[in-house]
Amino acid sequence: MIPILEDFFPSTTEDVQGEDEQPTTNPQFDDLFEEIEAELYPGCDWISSLNFLAKLLHLKVRGKIPNNIFEELLKLLKFAFPKENNIPSTYYEAKKRLKKLGLGYDNIDVCLYNCCLFYKENASKEACPVCGTSRWVTSENGKGKKVPCKVMRYFPLTPRLKRLYSSRITAKSMIWHHTGKSKDDGVLRHPVDGLAWKDFDAKHPEFARDPRNVRLGLAADGFNPFGNMSLAYSMWPVVLANYNLPPWLCMKDNYFLLSTLIPGAKSPGKDMDIFLRPLVDELKELWNNGVPTRDSSTNSMFTMRAALLWTVNDFPARSSLSGWSGQGYKACPTCNEDTTSIRVIGKTSYVGHRRFLPSNHAMRRDTRFDGKVERRPPPRRFTCEEILSQVNALEPQIPGHHENFGGVKRRRVAENCNWRKKSIFYELEYWSTNILKHNIDVMHVEKNVCDSLLGTILDNDKSKDTTNARHDLKKMGIRESLWIYEDGNGRLMKPHAPYVLTREKRQLFCQFVKGIKFPDGFCSNLKSKVSPDESNIIGLKSHDCHVIMQRVLAVGVRKFLPRDTATTITQL
Repeated sequence: MIPILEDFFPSTTEDVQGEDEQPTTNPQFDDLFEEIEAELYPGCDWISSLNFLAKLLHLKVRGKIPNNIFEELLKLLKFAFPKENNIPSTYYEAKKRLKKLGLGYDNIDVCLYNCCLFYKENASKEACPVCGTSRWVTSENGKGKKVPCKVMRYFPLTPRLKRLYSSRITAKSMIWHHTGKSKDDGVLRHPVDGLAWKDFDAKHPEFARDPRNVRLGLAADGFNPFGNMSLAYSMWPVVLANYNLPPWLCMKDNYFLLSTLIPGAKSPGKDMDIFLRPLVDELKELWNNGVPTRDSSTNSMFTMRAALLWTVNDFPARSSLSGWSGQGYKACPTCNEDTTSIRVIGKTSYVGHRRFLPSNHAMRRDTRFDGKVERRPPPRRFTCEEILSQVNALEPQIPGHHENFGGVKRRRVAENCNWRKKSIFYELEYWSTNILKHNIDVMHVEKNVCDSLLGTILDNDKSKDTTNARHDLKKMGIRESLWIYEDGNGRLMKPHAPYVLTREKRQLFCQFVKGIKFPDGFCSNLKSKVSPDESNIIGLKSHDCHVIMQRVLAVGVRKFLPRDTATTITQL
């Protein structure tokens, strides 16, 4: 562990070169060096107290040991070891020792209605400055320790970015995008090969000049930390990906940077910006001023800057981050005001997809889609300036969901398109000029497509071939052979569609899936996903859907569906 500490805290006698030369004296080094050399107990020369504590806490995390049980274990170890040992008595003391390594976080109180953070100018206030709600949980007798209504955990970004350059190994990997990137051969292996990265470099040449400046991507989504306990609780982690690293490292969980833990029990929704305030403030500081950082690979000091290139989310989370609502007639953020949609029974349907086909494509002339020939060009791409003018025209919104303040529903103005708010990311100087601000997570899209496609083919509860869908066909005047009709006894009959398997074919298809054998570790056991009566496939995870879409479906449907339908699925 001593060589690692020498990387993190260079000795005071070592000369550091660079444009921002600074003395490398670090008072933390002496304390940590004493800690790492301290014996666990007198005569124990094979493991230090710090090393023992680090391994013990690692076991706590791996074994998911509760805090109270861990404290009991510490007390037992302290009692069992020789009297003059350096084992901490409490979990708090153990965390305090490791905090010297920078492994900490900030607790930030939040208004009960998500109106504000008790942060910076609001840090000492007892009530929310927006809605006036008390910061604290009201106790019955008014006594005891004050407990905040809601607490957010924020993990400072700057120390962890500096730590990546404090190791000789990771410092070299941090400039891979500059030294090891592939040639311009049209293959996208890493974001550095993409147009958005190159456009960012062209617009900000001073930032791009130093390859050690950090480029980040942000991902956020909700999950239930209580698993299958049937509790309606949604906690939102905000995670940053470091795109300076090579492709075989930047998507590994070891290099993800957890930035914020947003508490539940409900999704933050339109109030997401409130919880992103500390991160955005730190990103602004890293862009405008940077921080002095020691590069261990070259033994030099430099001013490290950082930029957020984009976000990666599913569609609902994208709405919370971008401010563009994913519902309504203009829900598509790419088509913007050119979105084509119609109202059908109980929902809005988005049509006009043939506009994206080449102008001479045969499907443009096929009237079976909507009864019309498609001659319109693809929707135009809105420029960064046009998007900025749209969000600048929005009126400021009161944050939070208090019934008398931010929670009041307002009718959307037609001039605002589908914008609900101006995202907090526009406070970043470079954000408005980014040509790619938000990415849709392909994993979610592929799973949704797979579930809908399999559901329709197998005619299960996720099928899109519903009774209402057949009524919509009649309302639109297309595909008359699939319309619902009355038989001689007055019963409504639903004609069999060529893309739906009969019961016998469903069983044969499920038997085909059940009999597939993959290499060990390639995917989960698909055999267990087939229902007992061999007529349905259930419980598919995201990777299962990926394997089915890429490897199974195209081969499996050829024998059971008409040729044109099977060909379409294969091309998909």
